[in-house]
Amino acid sequence: MSKISKFFKGGGSAASKGRGGPSPQEALARLRETEEMLSKKQEYLETRIERELAAARQHGTRNKRAALQALKRKKRYEKQLSQIDGTLSTIEFQREALENSHTNTEVLKNMGYAAQAMKKVHENMDLNKIDDLMQDITEQQDVAQEISDAISNRAAFGDEFDE
Repeated sequence: MSKISKFFKGGGSAASKGRGGPSPQEALARLRETEEMLSKKQEYLETRIERELAAARQHGTRNKRAALQALKRKKRYEKQLSQIDGTLSTIEFQREALENSHTNTEVLKNMGYAAQAMKKVHENMDLNKIDDLMQDITEQQDVAQEISDAISNRAAFGDEFDE
């Protein structure tokens, strides 16, 4: 089955049909294939337009009828090229929107995963225990400071006594 018929007939993997729709990766791949096909068609039409223009110039005033026919074909090709340009723009917009949507979905999934991990980490923590621990640390720091102050004071033998 050709790529074009797969695209229009909705041919694809059985996995995507069973889920009720294609995955973002499958849809992106198809959009890229379609973009590639349309780009090739653009190139083909551009060469055809150049050929018809060359044919019209070649016939010039000698064979007006053949020159007019070549110009008419050129005009048809230009119309097709214009339609393909519009279609290609629409497909590019769709692909970019799908890529952004897929990125946002992945970011959201990862944020949820991180939230679950944080919840698991905090699961064993009790705010009262943390508060008690912080008070104990503060008390021990105060005790350590008192000890340090007592050790660092000069030993003034007899200076501290009141006569």
